[in-house]
Amino acid sequence: MSQCARVNGSCKRCEGELPFAFTMAFQPIVDLSLAEVVTYEALVRGMQGESAGSVISQVTSDLLYRFDQACRVKAIEMASALGMQTNLSINFLPNAVYEPEACIQATLEVSKRVGWPTNRLIFEITETERVRDRQHLCNIIDAYRSMGFKTALDDFGNGYANLDLLTDLTPDTLKIDRELVMHCDSNPRRQALLNAIILLAQELDMALIAEGVETRAEALWLARAGIVRQQGFYFARPAVNALSGDLTEHLQELRLAVKTLNRA
Repeated sequence: MSQCARVNGSCKRCEGELPFAFTMAFQPIVDLSLAEVVTYEALVRGMQGESAGSVISQVTSDLLYRFDQACRVKAIEMASALGMQTNLSINFLPNAVYEPEACIQATLEVSKRVGWPTNRLIFEITETERVRDRQHLCNIIDAYRSMGFKTALDDFGNGYANLDLLTDLTPDTLKIDRELVMHCDSNPRRQALLNAIILLAQELDMALIAEGVETRAEALWLARAGIVRQQGFYFARPAVNALSGDLTEHLQELRLAVKTLNRA
């Protein structure tokens, strides 16, 4: 891994204007045992709400570092401006982190400027299939943990975000991919796989979040199985330039339903 390009307080890789504009949408992650939103994930969107893909398609290799830094800054600025009181989860591209201690400086600077507590930042590892240097990714996670940040591995159980990564990586949280979550209330094979992941997470001392929850039945089965932290359209779609509406009543009703089913 080459040395950081920051010289005299500036970095030619990371600083400067991007040739396109973008904004952020925020999707809640809920905890059904608490009946509250505990985290918002920041998701890239076009200025008119266009998909993340339409934005990322404009990111060339020369812009990768700059885009990654710009996403972090914008997510924190917007979360602060929107009055977010929960944790903030920010996606990052491992290949866009040259040197963890140096590449985190813009994050620390904007957090200080807007008054965002750094202990409420979670960095979500995406696009693991493009990581050729696994030791570099381990170093990033270790460095972030030493600085007080938490990390999450996205899309666990699908594609490259699979078991073999856990032989080396030690994220705080595994985000279970929608491919395993969908129809979990009625599919015995998915139930078996999810139960195995629950045991694995307990052994490795990792938290779990179920992604892509789209039905009440899925939410209830997951909560009863022990996966109380969930994210998906069933709770709220990503809101561009905004937070979700008040979910308190909905979450309290679900918590009561879980308790009732457990007593039955």
